[in-house]
Amino acid sequence: SLTAGYGVEPEQAFSYLIQQRLDSIGLPYRVINAGLSGETTASGVNRIDWVLREPVAIMILELGGNDGLRGIDPAETKKNLQQIIGIAQNKYSNIQIIIAGMEAPPNMGSEYITAFRDVFKSLAADNNLRLIPFLLEGVGGEPELNLPDGIHPNPEGHKIVADNVWQVLEEFLPENAASD
Repeated sequence: SLTAGYGVEPEQAFSYLIQQRLDSIGLPYRVINAGLSGETTASGVNRIDWVLREPVAIMILELGGNDGLRGIDPAETKKNLQQIIGIAQNKYSNIQIIIAGMEAPPNMGSEYITAFRDVFKSLAADNNLRLIPFLLEGVGGEPELNLPDGIHPNPEGHKIVADNVWQVLEEFLPENAASD
């Protein structure tokens, strides 16, 4: 739902904002928003072949938030994300994958929160991937940047999320274009 832009207009979602930045610096990349509200990492495994039906140069893997909200075992989340990474790398050997870190809600307890956070860090390290430490950095827990549900960013929150993504994504863009 975060990538899908739940609760905001499509042109307010961070994926659209990333496309606008790419267009503004003249890069021919096309952002495909494959987000699906309510998706878990298990359902992501089931959909990854569909997502990869067209060639992909850079994939931002943003899944796991719903796993954390549902209390799914972090080991299961890690296994599913690793499977998605493996499928993508097997299909496109030159694909660049960026993994977006997520946080579990505070009501899940400190042991779960730590284990959940470590899933993303260890996947990035194990697979030599770049990590967005926390997709919702600066947005999560900030009522004025979220919809009334307290979970999904509002349009202003999506601008910050787009900045969080861009900070890592720009490392994969041609050097001269990313600094324009």
